[in-house]
Amino acid sequence: MAEVRVFLADDHAIVRGGLKALIDAQPGMVVIGEAADGLETCAQVARLQPDVVVMDVSMPGLTGSLATERLRRECPTVKVLALTVHEDKGYIRQLLTAGASGYALKRAAPEELIRAIQVVAAGGVYLDPTVAVKVVGGFVKPPPKGAAKTGELSEREAAVARLTAAGHGNKEIASQLDLSVKTVETYRARSLEKLGLKSRSELVRYAFQQGWFQDG
Repeated sequence: MAEVRVFLADDHAIVRGGLKALIDAQPGMVVIGEAADGLETCAQVARLQPDVVVMDVSMPGLTGSLATERLRRECPTVKVLALTVHEDKGYIRQLLTAGASGYALKRAAPEELIRAIQVVAAGGVYLDPTVAVKVVGGFVKPPPKGAAKTGELSEREAAVARLTAAGHGNKEIASQLDLSVKTVETYRARSLEKLGLKSRSELVRYAFQQGWFQDG
């Protein structure tokens, strides 16, 4: 498996140092660069092309959301994981709307941050469990015209779609629904096709929009 290349964007050197030590200690992960402001982050990321940028929300030059928005335009293959002390749903929607693939809290356990990086690097969407319930719909574009409503999915397709959006893997879903992993993959593919979506990331955002995750 290829090494996950991580870039750190945070205006506090102590935070970057701690994150670098944590990430470099993980097998299959390495920090390839770091920056203290949004403008330098965008310049360095464009040059280094990391797999994941761990992005602070509050930075000089460009804020985390503006830097994320710029990276999604200029470096579309680079994934962004927002890392912040802010738990307000306004910040969460702002970062996800800008194109971040994940939202983690600085107070989270070290192993949870590593898991967040792994999820985002693999193309998934990560939300810290303590903030996930605060996310509400309305911050993303609606599905393409002609896409099916959730009610047009079969009972099994809807169940698989909801569990997938909630962050469960195929094996876990198969166990919960008493299905084979291959059948789960089939239901997942059908639900995405019917909803006019192309990836798990789009499914998660669609789930937020449809109110599958309620305010806590």
